[in-house]
Amino acid sequence: MEKVEFGDGKDRNGLLGLEQRGARVTDVTDVHALERTDLRPQGAVRPLVLHVVYRFDTGGLENGIVNLINHMPLQAYRHAVLSLTAVTDFSRRVQRKDVSFIALQKGPGHAIGLYPRMYRLFRELRPAVVHTNNIAALECAVPAWAAGVPLRIHSEHGWDVSDLHGSNPRYQKVRRLYRPFVSHFVAVASDIQRYLVEKVRVPQGRVSLIHNAVDTVRFHPVEGEQPTPIPGCPFSAQRHWLVGTVGRMQEVKDQLNLVRAFAHALREQPALRERMRLVMVGDGPLRAQAQALLQELGLADLAWLPGERSDVPEVMRGLHCFTLPSKAEGLSYTLLEAMASGLPAVVTAVGANPELIANGVTGETVPPNDPQALGSALARVAGDPGQARRMGRTGRLRVEKDYGQQAMVADYQRLYDRHRARSN
Repeated sequence: MEKVEFGDGKDRNGLLGLEQRGARVTDVTDVHALERTDLRPQGAVRPLVLHVVYRFDTGGLENGIVNLINHMPLQAYRHAVLSLTAVTDFSRRVQRKDVSFIALQKGPGHAIGLYPRMYRLFRELRPAVVHTNNIAALECAVPAWAAGVPLRIHSEHGWDVSDLHGSNPRYQKVRRLYRPFVSHFVAVASDIQRYLVEKVRVPQGRVSLIHNAVDTVRFHPVEGEQPTPIPGCPFSAQRHWLVGTVGRMQEVKDQLNLVRAFAHALREQPALRERMRLVMVGDGPLRAQAQALLQELGLADLAWLPGERSDVPEVMRGLHCFTLPSKAEGLSYTLLEAMASGLPAVVTAVGANPELIANGVTGETVPPNDPQALGSALARVAGDPGQARRMGRTGRLRVEKDYGQQAMVADYQRLYDRHRARSN
């Protein structure tokens, strides 16, 4: 499929590389040039869902959009992705060839300067649904409303470091300001649902709870008791006990807490130094800091930080234990993927983590910002491999029962169908 490019002709943000996958990325500086694309409805065609994000890059939110697009029945809806800033190679995870990606190249600050361009874009594409995600994209509901988009859905996926647990009054006011322009809200976890009702004052009937979900075919346990080797990993699953985390390395994910916890575990149980190893997959601003801290603590040879990986299922199957040291979460896709892979999980008690992880049953929860508690919990799990495997098996069963991907996709399709019927 062609890539349509506008403006100065520069290949910003690696967009040309997406051609190898067949994706079309439209770098929009001239909305009227969209007449050269096939996104506009022509006759009786499937309705278009336009997913709006701040940046289409590696992350749980974006992973959810990918899963929704890949697994919703082809005959139900067409899909496109609108990024206020950039579209990265993460878009290659979309398997459908009829999905277009649009990058607005927004600069810092409020997007009000883009409202006229977004208005023209929405009028050109005439989507049946504009589905915005998180507060950074919420304001796009205004030009969508002005352009007459009949259904405007907004999903809240979790918290950032500037708004831990939704406690920032300014962000509550911002969400209340844009509330009238949203037809219906979606929360991915029960604490976010309560926040929308109690703090943002969205009527309960305008909020749906749709849990994140995981592809339990793609993410599955290893056969037998030993993890499989991770390509490129310097550690052996037979000789070592690998505890790992996967995610963007940024402040809210708090990987520095994990480095300190790893050091505490080795101090608490010095015998673990022979076999316990740390795997931290992902890229971002904290990666260099984590490497420096490991070096300072004399642990650089006991940890592996390979950067971002596209083979996350294989990485999960190469670990003995998963850990999530975050300061805040919604309902973590990565945690669901780890549980689906049959891993015990040691996580901070934030967001929906305590709903997923029962102490001694599927893993352990510890307070956030407490490397001693996290390190002690990791040491306990490492000290009882049999119990660790039992917790991993129980976690897999929990995910299969309550967080199957087809149920999530069906919930979103029903939501679109139901509210489109009401708006027509």
